[in-house]
Amino acid sequence: MLREIQAEVRKRCESENNFFGIGNYYHVRDVAKYAVELAELYGADAEICEIAAWLHDIASVTDYSLYEKHHIHGANMAQEILESYGYPQEKIDLVKLCILSHRGSVPGEKSTKEEICVADADAISHFDTLPALFYLAYVKRGLGLEGGRKFVRQKLERSYNKMSDESKVHYKSKKDAVLALLDGRYE
Repeated sequence: MLREIQAEVRKRCESENNFFGIGNYYHVRDVAKYAVELAELYGADAEICEIAAWLHDIASVTDYSLYEKHHIHGANMAQEILESYGYPQEKIDLVKLCILSHRGSVPGEKSTKEEICVADADAISHFDTLPALFYLAYVKRGLGLEGGRKFVRQKLERSYNKMSDESKVHYKSKKDAVLALLDGRYE
């Protein structure tokens, strides 16, 4: 099931209809990697975290008009996808909860370890996908050199600041290194 979901996500990310471009596939892949890593750190269910990570942006890569509420549409899409595999409803509910609460810009308390893992994985993954962020800044938004750098830096800072305290400590050196590189400081 997971391999088929991964292939479906890649197919949707490769579609010319995907506003974000193929870079979003690498973002989703990295979210899954970090979600599993954080599941170990937090003692969360790694299977739930990984599946939720692979599906967390499914709505926005499928149809950009769903972007503003992609967490809601994505949870509904995940329900349909996972039901088609006969995945247990109690696990589907946990996956949906992770997708619904993965956006740091949407207020709400995360009530499970899995929600924290997926939301924090989504945030830290941005530090690995700088090319995709620059593509969004320069190509999609048409920003100039300094405007694009500022856009990317602010996105990274917002992402880091939305993470749980434990994850911030865990990934502080990654954040510091990427921001130093972005600012032209080579430490």
